[in-house]
Amino acid sequence: MTPTPIPPELQRVRIQASGPAAVLEINGRNVSDQVSEYQLRHTAGQLPEMLLLLKPTAGADFDGAVRVLVGEDPDPGPAAAQFLAALDGAEVERAALARHDLLDGGAHEFTRALLTQLAEWALGKRQPGDPGEVSG
Repeated sequence: MTPTPIPPELQRVRIQASGPAAVLEINGRNVSDQVSEYQLRHTAGQLPEMLLLLKPTAGADFDGAVRVLVGEDPDPGPAAAQFLAALDGAEVERAALARHDLLDGGAHEFTRALLTQLAEWALGKRQPGDPGEVSG
Protein backbone atom coordinates (compact mmCIF):
# COMPACT_ATOMS: atom_id res chain seq x y z
CA MET A 1 0.00 0.00 0.00
CA THR A 2 1.48 3.34 -1.01
CA PRO A 3 0.09 6.05 1.26
CA THR A 4 -0.88 9.41 -0.20
CA PRO A 5 -1.45 12.10 2.44
CA ILE A 6 -4.56 14.26 2.36
CA PRO A 7 -3.75 17.13 4.74
CA PRO A 8 -6.64 17.71 7.19
CA GLU A 9 -6.43 19.65 10.42
CA LEU A 10 -4.29 17.89 13.01
CA GLN A 11 -6.08 15.86 15.66
CA ARG A 12 -4.99 14.86 19.15
CA VAL A 13 -4.24 11.12 19.36
CA ARG A 14 -3.57 9.14 22.53
CA ILE A 15 -2.48 5.50 22.56
CA GLN A 16 -2.27 3.40 25.72
CA ALA A 17 -0.73 0.10 24.70
CA SER A 18 -0.55 -2.86 27.06
CA GLY A 19 0.75 -6.05 25.51
CA PRO A 20 -1.35 -6.98 22.48
CA ALA A 21 -4.18 -4.60 23.43
CA ALA A 22 -4.33 -0.82 23.05
CA VAL A 23 -6.74 1.97 23.84
CA LEU A 24 -6.82 4.45 20.97
CA GLU A 25 -8.35 7.88 21.51
CA ILE A 26 -8.79 10.60 18.92
CA ASN A 27 -9.64 14.02 20.37
CA GLY A 28 -10.62 12.30 23.62
CA ARG A 29 -12.98 9.78 21.96
CA ASN A 30 -12.15 6.10 22.38
CA VAL A 31 -12.28 4.49 18.93
CA SER A 32 -10.53 1.22 19.87
CA ASP A 33 -13.60 -0.90 19.18
CA GLN A 34 -13.82 0.40 15.60
CA VAL A 35 -10.17 -0.02 14.61
CA SER A 36 -8.65 -3.32 13.48
CA GLU A 37 -5.16 -1.90 12.93
CA TYR A 38 -3.28 1.35 13.27
CA GLN A 39 0.14 2.39 12.08
CA LEU A 40 1.91 5.36 13.56
CA ARG A 41 4.74 6.88 11.54
CA HIS A 42 6.92 9.80 12.45
CA THR A 43 9.79 10.99 10.31
CA ALA A 44 12.19 13.48 11.88
CA GLY A 45 11.29 17.02 10.91
CA GLN A 46 7.76 16.10 9.80
CA LEU A 47 4.40 15.80 11.50
CA PRO A 48 3.41 12.32 12.72
CA GLU A 49 0.92 10.38 10.60
CA MET A 50 -1.47 7.65 11.67
CA LEU A 51 -3.12 5.15 9.33
CA LEU A 52 -6.33 3.62 10.70
CA LEU A 53 -7.84 0.46 9.29
CA LEU A 54 -11.45 0.17 10.43
CA LYS A 55 -13.15 -3.11 11.29
CA PRO A 56 -15.88 -4.21 8.88
CA THR A 57 -18.28 -3.76 11.80
CA ALA A 58 -17.23 -0.16 12.43
CA GLY A 59 -20.28 2.00 12.61
CA ALA A 60 -20.93 4.83 10.22
CA ASP A 61 -20.76 7.19 13.20
CA PHE A 62 -16.96 7.30 13.27
CA ASP A 63 -16.32 10.84 14.37
CA GLY A 64 -12.54 11.10 14.51
CA ALA A 65 -10.53 12.94 11.88
CA VAL A 66 -6.84 12.27 11.49
CA ARG A 67 -4.36 12.83 8.70
CA VAL A 68 -5.82 10.46 6.12
CA LEU A 69 -3.64 8.19 4.05
CA VAL A 70 -5.11 6.61 0.95
CA GLY A 71 -3.25 3.68 -0.50
CA GLU A 72 -3.28 1.33 -3.41
CA ASP A 73 -2.55 -2.37 -3.29
CA PRO A 74 0.95 -3.07 -4.59
CA ASP A 75 1.53 -4.73 -7.95
CA PRO A 76 2.40 -8.38 -7.14
CA GLY A 77 4.18 -8.91 -10.47
CA PRO A 78 7.69 -7.73 -9.51
CA ALA A 79 7.66 -9.68 -6.23
CA ALA A 80 6.43 -12.82 -8.02
CA ALA A 81 9.09 -12.45 -10.70
CA GLN A 82 11.83 -12.04 -8.08
CA PHE A 83 10.56 -15.09 -6.16
CA LEU A 84 10.46 -17.27 -9.28
CA ALA A 85 13.87 -16.09 -10.50
CA ALA A 86 15.46 -17.13 -7.18
CA LEU A 87 14.30 -20.75 -7.50
CA ASP A 88 16.42 -23.62 -8.78
CA GLY A 89 14.58 -25.36 -11.63
CA ALA A 90 15.84 -28.82 -10.72
CA GLU A 91 14.79 -28.38 -7.09
CA VAL A 92 11.33 -27.19 -8.15
CA GLU A 93 10.90 -30.19 -10.44
CA ARG A 94 12.05 -32.66 -7.76
CA ALA A 95 9.68 -31.17 -5.20
CA ALA A 96 6.71 -31.21 -7.58
CA LEU A 97 7.41 -34.83 -8.63
CA ALA A 98 7.70 -35.90 -4.97
CA ARG A 99 4.31 -34.51 -3.97
CA HIS A 100 1.85 -37.06 -2.64
CA ASP A 101 -0.96 -35.38 -4.59
CA LEU A 102 0.84 -35.56 -7.95
CA LEU A 103 -0.52 -38.85 -9.24
CA ASP A 104 -4.23 -38.19 -8.87
CA GLY A 105 -4.96 -39.09 -12.50
CA GLY A 106 -6.54 -35.73 -13.22
CA ALA A 107 -5.86 -33.55 -16.21
CA HIS A 108 -2.68 -31.49 -16.03
CA GLU A 109 -1.65 -33.16 -12.76
CA PHE A 110 2.03 -32.18 -13.02
CA THR A 111 1.22 -28.52 -13.73
CA ARG A 112 -1.24 -28.44 -10.82
CA ALA A 113 1.33 -30.07 -8.50
CA LEU A 114 3.99 -27.61 -9.66
CA LEU A 115 1.75 -24.57 -9.08
CA THR A 116 0.65 -25.91 -5.68
CA GLN A 117 4.29 -26.41 -4.69
CA LEU A 118 5.23 -22.87 -5.77
CA ALA A 119 2.25 -21.41 -3.90
CA GLU A 120 3.24 -23.28 -0.73
CA TRP A 121 6.80 -22.02 -0.96
CA ALA A 122 5.58 -18.48 -1.59
CA LEU A 123 3.47 -18.73 1.59
CA GLY A 124 6.43 -20.04 3.59
CA LYS A 125 5.25 -23.67 3.71
CA ARG A 126 7.45 -26.66 2.84
CA GLN A 127 10.46 -24.52 1.96
CA PRO A 128 13.15 -25.87 -0.37
CA GLY A 129 15.55 -28.05 1.60
CA ASP A 130 13.13 -28.63 4.51
CA PRO A 131 12.95 -32.15 5.94
CA GLY A 132 10.45 -34.07 3.87
CA GLU A 133 11.54 -32.41 0.64
CA VAL A 134 13.13 -34.78 -1.82
CA SER A 135 16.66 -33.92 -2.87
CA GLY A 136 19.10 -35.59 -5.17
